[in-house]
Amino acid sequence: MFNSLLEMEALVNEVADYSSRRVLVGYLSVSSLYTLASSLIWAINTIFLIREGGLGLFEVMIVNAVFTVGQMVFEVPTGVVADTIGRKASLLLGMATLFISTLLYVLTPVWGLGIWGFVAASLIIGLGFTFQTGALDAWLVDALDAVKWDRPKERAFAWGQMASGMGILLCSLLGGILGQIGLSWPYYVRAGLLVFAFVLTFVLIRDAGFTPRPLRISTFRHETRLILEAGTKFGWRSAVIRPLLWSSGLTGVFFIFAFYSWQPYILDLLGRDYVWLLGVVTAGFSLAGIGGNLLVARIMRKGEQRRQPWSVLALLAWLSAGLAFGIALVGLVNKQPGPLPALVAIVLWLLFGLVFGLSVPIRMSYINTYIPSAQRATVLSLDAFFADAGGAVGQPALGYVSQKVSIPVGWVVGACFLLSAPLLYRVSGRASAEVEQAAVHADA
Repeated sequence: MFNSLLEMEALVNEVADYSSRRVLVGYLSVSSLYTLASSLIWAINTIFLIREGGLGLFEVMIVNAVFTVGQMVFEVPTGVVADTIGRKASLLLGMATLFISTLLYVLTPVWGLGIWGFVAASLIIGLGFTFQTGALDAWLVDALDAVKWDRPKERAFAWGQMASGMGILLCSLLGGILGQIGLSWPYYVRAGLLVFAFVLTFVLIRDAGFTPRPLRISTFRHETRLILEAGTKFGWRSAVIRPLLWSSGLTGVFFIFAFYSWQPYILDLLGRDYVWLLGVVTAGFSLAGIGGNLLVARIMRKGEQRRQPWSVLALLAWLSAGLAFGIALVGLVNKQPGPLPALVAIVLWLLFGLVFGLSVPIRMSYINTYIPSAQRATVLSLDAFFADAGGAVGQPALGYVSQKVSIPVGWVVGACFLLSAPLLYRVSGRASAEVEQAAVHADA
């Protein structure tokens, strides 16, 4: 099979020059298929853990927190892989690891491993995702620079978000339907899709604009130290990037908790066992995100004035404030079961998806502007590390609040953390303005 993959890769390289079109095709194809595989279980994962695994909501959040802790632990080591061996190798390792851990996850109830089986599987899943975190985006930016792409990169990121959104939409519906038949089915189908994604990545992705270098066990410690120093210099010590890292951490307290807690919350509001509806709502969230992605080009089209750092950060600050307000409203919906409260909560959740889809590509383009190519995957992984750290704290903490009081109260508390983002964006905006002024004076 490996020889067949090599032959397919060679054939693709022969018939197509490495152009911006091929870069975008590779990025969109891999991103959408990877998201297809990942998102197949999202609509039913909490319900699977509760019903098939026999866990309570607090235990569910503990399992999910282990996943985010795993991401924290492995972000830097996998960043070393992406910044040495290459982005492609990192992506392939991520897909292989995610395949193995998904099977362990779904077989845990069958083998009677209890919560510890889920904990082990979640830790390995965290490793799988960190191989991908930052690697695909870093590959895209480097490859576009290598082929002299002269268009705004937020458009490419927005297209990627839309492709991923379509993947989430389709697989959320499919996951809900499969989950209604059997809660284990989405996990087995996910494993199959990961095999396909592995083959596609092997054939379509080639490290361009980046020179891989060998990584040995004897040099891993040295490479890790260099990566940490680079992350510190170009990430933590950067007055522009540091507020964004804090923003990822504080908003991460709520985001992952929200994604897993809304499933039982909606079913509680409905008072009915409509597992299929979870897939529909997740698909709607994805569709709303695609709507936000489509607005990116329209909003950022307004000339150079809109692209000034202070303008971009002001926009992100307003979007973050809107997110916090909307999330608080979701938490304040009357918990009395009935279709109207459930409909209100669903509509607000979809609006959250719209704003999220608008803000992510703009933020991704902004942060990449201030990261050197050689350290791109590292700093993006550091940004993800902060988000993971927030999630590792937020999931058990807000999960405990939800179990002892109620899920809506957990959402209201989480909304308070989202309010930190507008202030931190303003701090980053002031720092970026100073960087721009210093560059102008240096040129003069």
